[in-house]
Amino acid sequence: MLQDRYGTDKYFDSIITQLMIEMDPVLAQIDQLLEDEELYQLIRADLAERYPQTEVTGRKSTPVEVIIRILAVKRLYGLSYEKVEKQVCDSLVLRLFCRVYFNEVPDDTTLIRWANLIQAETLKKFNRRLTELATQLKVTKGRKLRTDGTVIESNIHPPSDSNLLVDGVRVIGRTLSRARNVLRENSSLNKSVFRNRIRSARRLARQAGEALRKRSEAARKKGVETYRKLVNVTQATIKQAQKVMAELQAQATPQAEKLAETLETFIPRVEQVVEQTIRRVFEGEQVPATEKIVSLFEPHTSIICRSKPRKPVEYGHKVWIDEVDGGIVTRWEVLEGNPNDTLQWTPSLENHIHQFGKPPTQASADRGVYSAPNEQKAKDLGVKRVILPKPGYKSEKRKRLENQRWFKQGRKWHKGVEGRISVIKRCFDLHRCLDHGDAGFDKWVGWGIIANNLRNIGRSVVAKSG
Repeated sequence: MLQDRYGTDKYFDSIITQLMIEMDPVLAQIDQLLEDEELYQLIRADLAERYPQTEVTGRKSTPVEVIIRILAVKRLYGLSYEKVEKQVCDSLVLRLFCRVYFNEVPDDTTLIRWANLIQAETLKKFNRRLTELATQLKVTKGRKLRTDGTVIESNIHPPSDSNLLVDGVRVIGRTLSRARNVLRENSSLNKSVFRNRIRSARRLARQAGEALRKRSEAARKKGVETYRKLVNVTQATIKQAQKVMAELQAQATPQAEKLAETLETFIPRVEQVVEQTIRRVFEGEQVPATEKIVSLFEPHTSIICRSKPRKPVEYGHKVWIDEVDGGIVTRWEVLEGNPNDTLQWTPSLENHIHQFGKPPTQASADRGVYSAPNEQKAKDLGVKRVILPKPGYKSEKRKRLENQRWFKQGRKWHKGVEGRISVIKRCFDLHRCLDHGDAGFDKWVGWGIIANNLRNIGRSVVAKSG
């Protein structure tokens, strides 16, 4: 049964009073923000979907209020699920903030199960409500908008075809070993079908890498030939898996169904790796980034070339961020591939109007967003100061426009969005996504943005009152 909150613990309150324990002013303000009923109901609606009768039957669950607040603490302090459990357990202040009191703190696996139920779209609604609260508290007026993109990496190792082939053989081989124990005497398959070829794959991948690092023609030919053997080993493993999958699907046990589902998921991905390896290594073709897979476990990962000195190529997703005055991020969007920046300008303006009911007085972006239609679109929507520096050749009229005082001041203010992105990445774990899948990536970004907004609202209110 879904429990809303724990009852007030008078004994806990008396101890807090006796010890004269006070919450940090910023944390105390965040505590008040999370009292908002609309924020609470947004998360509760998702948690109520765990089972068909979650709200009416079963033992009492971890309270919704506790889950929301512990998940907020997790991202505010950059903790893992295991560490946030220990921190809340050991701190009277965090027990008070999370409304746990002297009750048992939910363990990390419980938190993970509940967190997985919260949808990315719910977090966007949660953030929109936070922006409304920030407006009511006069933290922001929505007069200025600055927008920019960044790349957040997936949690994968640097990809190579040989490593991906080895990963494929390892995952499928491990599943075949488990399938042998499940099928046992119920299968007519030969024992060789369950063979795990991981040692052969690792040896061949190492030999291919050593050969291709040498510059001689003989070494290159040897490397290609070794690659061919590695592909053959992978293809043999795929054929084994297809036979075993058919046997597993004929079984009615939950274990067999789960293993069959694993093979059904990974076989097409490994086949795609084999195909791209053949095209690139044997046929000498330059495979387009959109047709490549760079991780078997995070197949949604895009290859993003931004020609940055330290990281010319990044593996993850491009994320577009809108920030208004007051340091509040009003919108984020996880983009597919590496689309042109000019396509993000109109959605940013339209979202701002939807959020605040009026266009911003000033809107700015980098020169990569500039286009004459984008500039005109902002003016048509009612933006008074459109700050989009034009790249390349500029006419005398354009130079005079960009040399005006308001334009230069707007450019200086816009630079702050780079600082905001840097703070979000460093303080709220947005340099790399540790969640899984497309939806997990969006949620990871969402919680980081929400933590940023909670802290900024708290700091701003405390600064005004102090």
